[in-house]
Amino acid sequence: MTRIAIITGSTRQHRRGMAVADWTLKTARSRGPAGTTYDLLDLAEFNLPVLDEPAPALYNMYAHEHTKRWAAAIDSFDGYVFVTPEYNHGVPGALKNAIDYLFYEWNDKAAGFVSYGVNGGVRAVEQLRQITAELKLADVRTQVAFNTYTDFDYTGLDPADPAATGVFTPAERHADDLAGLLDEVVAWSRALSSLRAPSVAA
Repeated sequence: MTRIAIITGSTRQHRRGMAVADWTLKTARSRGPAGTTYDLLDLAEFNLPVLDEPAPALYNMYAHEHTKRWAAAIDSFDGYVFVTPEYNHGVPGALKNAIDYLFYEWNDKAAGFVSYGVNGGVRAVEQLRQITAELKLADVRTQVAFNTYTDFDYTGLDPADPAATGVFTPAERHADDLAGLLDEVVAWSRALSSLRAPSVAA
């Protein structure tokens, strides 16, 4: 059974990310390839501080329990779908921080990206592609990008209210895009399994 984690990229109190991640999880479970399980990893629940490990992740010597818990969660999956907003033209700090905690747990797996923002979050994903390449993650071409103007409904909401994040109303075409993304992530995750086997055995 191939296991894919859907990872939230935002930890803000009034984030749109959970609505997008929940949709991604629900759609994956109905449209994703057979023989695959999908689970949600919410960064906010791991409550990781700003990277505080004494040694770089490359040394694989974790000192803190929060790191070990995060490492165990990430290590248990064969591939990932990152659900990320775009903050100031780039990757959210919480997501970059969480990624930097680990190294080997990411290796020889596949990654796909679901993004959202005023410009669809595409610039954050461009940065993530560079970051994940350094971690030996194979990023797939297909991407799902949501626009915070057209894929959310703000009818009756006060735009000055920080909690007025809108109701997530994605167009149907996004489900087709996600199905294609998942086909690629699962296929690549399975293809890379032979590279992961030696490290698992060790």
